[in-house]
Amino acid sequence: MLGQIAYALPFLAQGFALTLWVSLLVVVLSLIAGIILGVGLVYGPTPVRWAVRIFSDTIRGIPILVLIFFVYYGLPAVGVHLQSFWAAVLALTLFKTAQVVEYLRGAVASIPKGQSEAAMAIGLTFRQRLAYVIFPQAFRRFLPPWINGVTDAVKGSALVSLLGITDLMQAINQVIGRTYEAMPLYILGALIYFAVNYALSYASRRLERRFAFIRD
Repeated sequence: MLGQIAYALPFLAQGFALTLWVSLLVVVLSLIAGIILGVGLVYGPTPVRWAVRIFSDTIRGIPILVLIFFVYYGLPAVGVHLQSFWAAVLALTLFKTAQVVEYLRGAVASIPKGQSEAAMAIGLTFRQRLAYVIFPQAFRRFLPPWINGVTDAVKGSALVSLLGITDLMQAINQVIGRTYEAMPLYILGALIYFAVNYALSYASRRLERRFAFIRD
């Protein structure tokens, strides 16, 4: 078994690197898009709020696998052709963006309205209220669930193997096809995913304690 693992490690390392790259792209892009749309959902005009709400509810209601296949196989029907890698990244980013929108909405909504009213009373503009009053407080509530959501992005990245992308999961399947020994490699893959996600969960718990509010 050790010989099989030693043989598989170089292939798994390449696949794991791609898994991390996909996860990083999805996390960064969804964070940027989610914050922009989340602000639009909370503070935008009615048409913007409705559009973001429909987007968020629709995307979160679609299984990730269906969304990946829709982007990869459905978009060419309307003339949009994406490589399998970017189709997978787009699908995962859309799904993660819808989640980030809800994280931000919940975090901002938890801030008492009196905070914003007090900021207005001292003459702060809308942007200043967001930058100096609302977001610093909402950040504490936003960060822990967002980091927990990052683990979902890492786990969800395993689905890109269904489009033929050689991520960690696909690398494991390729090695199994050569060695015909599945169980040791699946266990090794599970341990790798567990190590990454446990580290992220641990970071989330530490940050939650670090930014915990003082309670009476």
